[in-house]
Amino acid sequence: MLSEALTAPARLHPPWKPKRLLITPSALSWPHGAAMAGRAAALGAEVVRLKADRLAGLPDTYRDAKSTMAVVVASPSRRKPQPIPPSADWSFDLAEGCPAHCAYCYLAGSLAGPPIIRAYANLPEILDALPPLLGQGQVTSRNAARAAEGTTFEASCYTDPLGIEHITGSLAETIQFFGAWDAEAQLRFTTKYDAIEPLLDLPSNGRTRIRFSVNARGTERFEGGAPRVPNRLRAMREAAMAGYRIGLTIAPILNLPDWPSAYDALLADCAAALRDTPEIDLTVELITHRFTEGSREVLQGWHPGSGLEMDPAQRSRKLTKFGSAKYVFPKALMAELRARLEESVARHLPQARVLYFT
Repeated sequence: MLSEALTAPARLHPPWKPKRLLITPSALSWPHGAAMAGRAAALGAEVVRLKADRLAGLPDTYRDAKSTMAVVVASPSRRKPQPIPPSADWSFDLAEGCPAHCAYCYLAGSLAGPPIIRAYANLPEILDALPPLLGQGQVTSRNAARAAEGTTFEASCYTDPLGIEHITGSLAETIQFFGAWDAEAQLRFTTKYDAIEPLLDLPSNGRTRIRFSVNARGTERFEGGAPRVPNRLRAMREAAMAGYRIGLTIAPILNLPDWPSAYDALLADCAAALRDTPEIDLTVELITHRFTEGSREVLQGWHPGSGLEMDPAQRSRKLTKFGSAKYVFPKALMAELRARLEESVARHLPQARVLYFT
């Protein structure tokens, strides 16, 4: 029997409304960019048409930056898809930045400058770069265990595309692009948002996997501005009923005082949300919390007093493939987390494939 949280009438999380939208002349020349400006204006945003393509007048404070969107043209280097193991063969960007206020946000260590949202107007050029990569890549294209996924393309490396879809419209166009692409290719994106309805009737043709980022109840205080987990689970159920491939991204896994029971309860709720849905292709990705010195400094500036544990003394220091240091849970805790969570997945979601634990 489904829980009341999943069967009650939907109360969607309020859509994000930017206070200001900056748009460059080149972005305005693209119909997709002009449409974004029109949608933002309809929401009450101040639309500023810049005189040059260089962004100017960016806000200095975190609060002002998080209420600002810039519509720009992605440069050739930004349009070049990049490998993104262990998630997918390739990543490509529809936007950068996110409207949520998560105290653990990994973008703090990935994107430079104030945390505004940059949305790309030249979507046709971005999508045109994908077909030459068909059959390439090292994650699913050439991995027997995941070959059924085809060549995989990740669209949420630096943004939550559903959280801004009501302004950009980029996600719907991308889903339809993959749906019409008669090839062994798959679009993947992760979201914490719940405004799934505009995507439900799109001709995705089984070529899109929507991965819902969920976490144990004790982590919600670190996810400001994002829909509550029951909202995400309701959206996941609706997407599954509409025939989308589904993914669970359990991240970041935290060392909560009661983490074994908390994450087991989360997976039980996920199973309840998917009960009685048509047979689905379900994947799970398990991602533990980690940080760098740089991201720690930025996040503590953005969210002073958040209470999120980021003490290097409680962590193991590891070097990334780029030679920088990151702080992860100690080896013994990592092993226990993996064993407990994989056991919970197998018990509650026996039909799911765990893609990786990291």
